[in-house]
Amino acid sequence: MIRFLSLSLNGLIAVLVISLFLFMPALSDAKQLKPVESLQVSHKKDIEDYLMGHFNPKKHEAFAKVPAKYANRSGYYLRKEALNAFIQMHKAARKDGVKLVIRSATRNFNYQKGIWERKWRKQKKSRSPKNKALNILKLSSMPGTSRHHWGTEVDLNAFNNKWFTKGRGLKLFNWLNNNASKYGFSRPYTQKGKQRPTGYNEEKWHWSYTPLSIPMLHDARLVLDDSKITGFSGSQTAKKIAVVQNYIFGVSQTCQ
Repeated sequence: MIRFLSLSLNGLIAVLVISLFLFMPALSDAKQLKPVESLQVSHKKDIEDYLMGHFNPKKHEAFAKVPAKYANRSGYYLRKEALNAFIQMHKAARKDGVKLVIRSATRNFNYQKGIWERKWRKQKKSRSPKNKALNILKLSSMPGTSRHHWGTEVDLNAFNNKWFTKGRGLKLFNWLNNNASKYGFSRPYTQKGKQRPTGYNEEKWHWSYTPLSIPMLHDARLVLDDSKITGFSGSQTAKKIAVVQNYIFGVSQTCQ
């Protein structure tokens, strides 16, 4: 403070102008909903909305459309960094006779809500709301809690763990286990046990781009809680299940 008071008026104005210039990019980024930044600033709500999938990836500048040749259909989106890394991994896998096929990528809140509510309607009426939710949570996320909101996650080739235990599936799974980390990808939903006692059941097909998803998980610890998981059938069970702690954070150590 003493140092600032000793400056001339012109000097003080120059300092203020330079400081404003330096901080302008950060303010701009905040408006554009870019995650993986310090949350101790005014754009905390924007990060919360991003992590919960309240945006359209088609219109978000950080996302790119996945070329159809890398997927089972057109229309998928990923964060640009994750897509570029996947393309490099795809090329390397092809050289070794392995074909990686994206079968799911970014799903925003509304997309996940559609999945959840279709499954909710199929639950037995005799089940309590909590048991209905727990049954769905064996494999599907509550809207607002899915890692697929983040643009960092891909589901590959088959939604069946058994497929990855023999033949082409086993070859592909072994290749990923040996090479995916070179490109920044790791598996969040490994077999449950002492190392991962909570969360979704094992998903051998689900891989995460950790250079982005790990910082996003850290952001989630600061901004998300069960009271914010609302807006869909059965959302009242979020607190009873402690869905944020048990499911968002119930991932393997390589993804934390």
